[in-house]
Amino acid sequence: MEDGGARDSNICRTAGFSAYRIDNDRCPSLSEVTAMDLFNDAFRCDPYHEYAQLRAESPIHRVNGPMGLEMWLVTRYEDVRAALNEPRLSKSPHNAPQWMRDLGLVTEDEGRVGQNMLASDPPDHTRLRKLVTKAFTRRRMESLRPRIQQITDEMIDAMSEKDEVDLIDGLAFPLPITVICELLGVPTADRYSFRIWTRALTAPSLTGEGLRALRRARADISKYLTDLIAYRRAHAEPSFSIDDQPDLVSALIIAVDEQDRLSDQELLGTLQLLLVAGHETTVNLIGNGMVALLRHPEQRALLHAEPELLPGAVEELLRYDGPVERTTPRYAIEDITLSGTTIPAGSVVSVALASANRDSERTPNPDALDITRSTHDNVAFGHGIHHCLGAQLARIEGEVAIGTLLRRFPALGLACPAEELRWKYGTAVDIFRGLESLPVRLI
Repeated sequence: MEDGGARDSNICRTAGFSAYRIDNDRCPSLSEVTAMDLFNDAFRCDPYHEYAQLRAESPIHRVNGPMGLEMWLVTRYEDVRAALNEPRLSKSPHNAPQWMRDLGLVTEDEGRVGQNMLASDPPDHTRLRKLVTKAFTRRRMESLRPRIQQITDEMIDAMSEKDEVDLIDGLAFPLPITVICELLGVPTADRYSFRIWTRALTAPSLTGEGLRALRRARADISKYLTDLIAYRRAHAEPSFSIDDQPDLVSALIIAVDEQDRLSDQELLGTLQLLLVAGHETTVNLIGNGMVALLRHPEQRALLHAEPELLPGAVEELLRYDGPVERTTPRYAIEDITLSGTTIPAGSVVSVALASANRDSERTPNPDALDITRSTHDNVAFGHGIHHCLGAQLARIEGEVAIGTLLRRFPALGLACPAEELRWKYGTAVDIFRGLESLPVRLI
């Protein structure tokens, strides 16, 4: 291990891998491992009841994850915001415990984390974020709204020929992948490959064919984006303005600040991050938002009658059942105490955004969906220096997709009982919350 003392406090109980232990004598305030199974089917369908129990018992828990892994879970709103602002909780893979490397959950050479904002700490994060923000401005994202509306209309036109469709496959998945590919300047003919790669990168299995597909996808997407970067550089038009560039790849190539620029590895890692994270969050925002409205017909009727409520409604949908359940792992580089609980150095920490957004100490009657309430302080896209850079684009896509669906299909309804909907199950570090499918009747 590169980090002194981390081996004694790493936590892994996976068969076939070295066991690591928590030093309870050194950290007497450690809690027992919470017996609640946070990764079974029942929890995936509705985690909020269990999160409420956890918040009531303690703000910080040691929990068992898939494959016997253990992590620390932060559940209450104030502690979540504190953890997201805590510099001793590192995002750098260099501070990840060895068991995550053993499992392939953290690897730099295959491009899963690469060198990007999400997997870095200041000062590297500060520099990368500042450079990428130049090409990801609010004005640039807002300028995409007409094109997003056009793509949405075309996809809904295709769906309207049927009585019953899967909203995930028909709109929620293809809309953001089309938008992000156009934003990157990916040719139309190559977008199907991106759909295959992103599915593999968020696959539920870390063994067998799932793991092999994951590794192939990492290699394929790295090669594709490397070739795309080289092509854009060779055919770039001379310009000093990022806003003049025809696509995000070209804009990032010339993103310069005080003679600094993204290295090739940083550019590659940033594009991979934007592709996967920027796509998956919007899929889940649309799917989760629509199923919430379908299960609350009075809220859907209100939004249909008063479409000016849409921006605020999207914020409430993000709070109520957002696209990201937990943050990507953080690694304690020192002992950290939150609300009286000590998290030892070397531990893996997961911050439960979904739990924080349902915290009754922050939001009155949090389990009720109310599109008229003000929820702009939700943490659906994180908080602090790692707040999602693509949040504005996701909100625009959500507004356009949900608003258009309600306008075009006022009688839209679920085509199966709500309890039969299946929620995607991921790996030990899976962070997303979304549906596998969303069958609906259009009329």
